[in-house]
Amino acid sequence: MADVNTARLCTEIVESHFGPLTAKVASILLTRGRLGLAQLVRFSGLKPRTIRACIIVLVQHNVLWHAHTEEEGEVVEFNIQECLIRLRFGRFVWQTEVLFGKEAAAVIQLLLDHGKLRRPEIISRLSTADPKSSMSYSQALHKLLSGSYIKPSTLLSHQSPRDKRIKYEAEERGKLVGLPTAKQLREAKEAATARLKREEEEAERVGLKRKAADQLNQRSSSKRKIIEEDEVDDDVYFRVNYDRYNVHIRNKLIESAVRERYNDAAASVMRAVLKTTEGKQVDVAEPRSDPVSLASIAEHILDEAELSSGLILPSSHKKPSDIALMKDYLGMLACADNPTPAGRSASFVSFGGSKVQVEFEIVGRRLRRRVLEAVTRERHGDDAVRIVRLLLDRGKMDEKQISKVAMMAPKDVRPLLSALSADSLVSLQEVPRSADRNPTRTFYLWYVDLTKAYTMLLGFLYKSIYNIGARRHAEAQEPSVKAVLDKRERSDVMQDERLLTRVEREIIQEWESRRDKLTVLEMRVEEAVFIIRDLGILGIEDE
Repeated sequence: MADVNTARLCTEIVESHFGPLTAKVASILLTRGRLGLAQLVRFSGLKPRTIRACIIVLVQHNVLWHAHTEEEGEVVEFNIQECLIRLRFGRFVWQTEVLFGKEAAAVIQLLLDHGKLRRPEIISRLSTADPKSSMSYSQALHKLLSGSYIKPSTLLSHQSPRDKRIKYEAEERGKLVGLPTAKQLREAKEAATARLKREEEEAERVGLKRKAADQLNQRSSSKRKIIEEDEVDDDVYFRVNYDRYNVHIRNKLIESAVRERYNDAAASVMRAVLKTTEGKQVDVAEPRSDPVSLASIAEHILDEAELSSGLILPSSHKKPSDIALMKDYLGMLACADNPTPAGRSASFVSFGGSKVQVEFEIVGRRLRRRVLEAVTRERHGDDAVRIVRLLLDRGKMDEKQISKVAMMAPKDVRPLLSALSADSLVSLQEVPRSADRNPTRTFYLWYVDLTKAYTMLLGFLYKSIYNIGARRHAEAQEPSVKAVLDKRERSDVMQDERLLTRVEREIIQEWESRRDKLTVLEMRVEEAVFIIRDLGILGIEDE
């Protein structure tokens, strides 16, 4: 089950994409958890035929998991992450067009619209208007599959991984003899997770199959050589691999962070480092990139990038080479001048010898902390940010210590701590001095529980996205705007917009301006969600 803000946002997304009946089924699953068909019919009041159609639609688009248990029978469960990521579909299509062209973007658009399709269905739908374009779409599909931008839709992708993990953990614990220790339980959990991941990787290896093609040897017509090529399997259903696109979003955020902290030239070097390892980056959960050489990085630096413009060079010496300038920038990004824990926590890369690695985990931790401080400043002011930074740097402190170190009056610290605690941005730890836990003989220490704080931040951000969507819908439903929009949908007006009066055109222009502003705001909030949820991976603890 999801919290109130997440459930409202997911219901709104499903309603905008699939209609009100499907949204009603989704709302019931979000508020009541996994249910069977009979329970859905009872809670929704809809006909079984309608419920089945809604379930088929949501399963086709990977928004529902289904499972079969001995106690409950056949049940379905809502996949919250799959639903929320639908907010990024426009960015996925745009990213595909930038990387591979319009044909690949059309393939991704079709897969996003239909959830999953086979190769013949994709080609036939796209080449209906122009049958000669089927070859270009086939090549685009092959590129996307080879680059892991699409992946096979397997049976495991329709089952809740939590059920599999619980089952495998029980099997691993059953192998233990006697009373298991904490270490043995942790090892059993790790073995179950590794087994589940191995099964998923093996299931997703389908999709490409070998094709043997005979070609005549140019030197001798009597000899033939066999060339093995990969072709897309026509019997496999394919879906979009969101993790591959999340990698591009993460790299863009890191590049923007470097540009904000240093300059455009440093961002160019960072972009080259990320571009060098981009082919091997398959998931945002990896703590760091593969090591790359300086020569490989130099190949990806754009020709128009002026590396010397970002550094102050001595006027008496000649201009250094690009490799030397690149080493200077990498030293800056690695904080080589500050070999302390503070310097390492502020670095973007690790630069040792001739190999460079991007520290994704360190950068992600810093981006998450920046979002935490931004939300704290917006809701409680600069003094609250000072307290949060102090607790993050020093750890647990009581109220008097906070007042003394932060140089704030106790009468100002106390209400701020209460307000921050109400929003779960800070937490309270009780340390009793006696067994009776008497409040007068108890220390009360304040600290920042990052996992709890980030969870609450996600709730705030989901609520903001829902409110933005509700505001956009309300703007379009205003009587004056709705009448003009309905008139614009007429066939004669679509062919000739001069049929609209000057006042009506001004109303549409003003409404489109407000809509674009709300869309930009939604993208910014969703970017913060990406930093907290996808880059955060709450299982990784922040220091």
